[in-house]
Amino acid sequence: MLSIKKYAAIDIGSNAVRLLISNIIEQKGKPVQFKKNSLVRVPIRLGADVFVNNKISKENTQRLLDTMLAFKLLMKSHKVVKYKACATSAMRESTNGKQVVNLILNNSDISIDIIEGEEEAAIIAATDLNSYIDPSKTYLYVDVGGGSTEFTIIHEGIQTASRSFKIGTVRLLNDMVSKEAWQELEQWIKIHTSEYDKISVLGSGGNINKIFKISGKAMGKPLTYFYLTSYYNLLQSYSYEERITELDLNQDRADVIIPAMRIYLSSMKWSGAKNIYVPKIGLADGIIKSIYYQTVSSNTQ
Repeated sequence: MLSIKKYAAIDIGSNAVRLLISNIIEQKGKPVQFKKNSLVRVPIRLGADVFVNNKISKENTQRLLDTMLAFKLLMKSHKVVKYKACATSAMRESTNGKQVVNLILNNSDISIDIIEGEEEAAIIAATDLNSYIDPSKTYLYVDVGGGSTEFTIIHEGIQTASRSFKIGTVRLLNDMVSKEAWQELEQWIKIHTSEYDKISVLGSGGNINKIFKISGKAMGKPLTYFYLTSYYNLLQSYSYEERITELDLNQDRADVIIPAMRIYLSSMKWSGAKNIYVPKIGLADGIIKSIYYQTVSSNTQ
């Protein structure tokens, strides 16, 4: 007996807003499959408002509402049976975040959860990483966002430590990360990785996915520290405009990609990792899985 349902995840980040629609494939006697059906990304960049002015502007509130109305129609067209919307760093820190959430609920019927950094890290880390990792190895999982970056240590398939730091691409672009914040991160990484002889980094987020795609590497193969450093230096040798015209980067990617690489390279340097693996997962994938497992547990109670 085969059952296919569609679930959706809305990830309202500091840089972009995403709608992920996935097929949930259930077959008797086989493990459930999560298959991406559609992904829509809108670069609203809420963080540019919040990290500078502490609130979401009228213009971006309207853009976010328009996006939610569009997502609602797409979910209806796809016959999505369940969805969950989560907002992260920018919405969390804005003085009018709750007002914006209420406005969207009243005008689009879409309910948004504003989640804490630790919950964000937990949702991301729960995205069945076991299918991407070697259970005998140790990893530092780094999910770079616009407003914050989530770090998780995974040793022999078990998460041993996790923390969210307010170091993100949009924040770095606006020069809003202190030297002390970097030092605190460096210390955290060194303390939690020092006991392991060999460690690799697992990187997630739109920027590292883009770099991986550009590299032409086969899925499952890592990028080296040397490759990432070379590409970082190459990007810095181009102007913002040239990154769009010569390197074929989207305008909302061409600026944040450099601070993103700085976070990944720093993580590799401080943990002593020579390689970074890029499983194509993130918060939206974690949300889909959390909806499914919540549904399963409530049905069995």
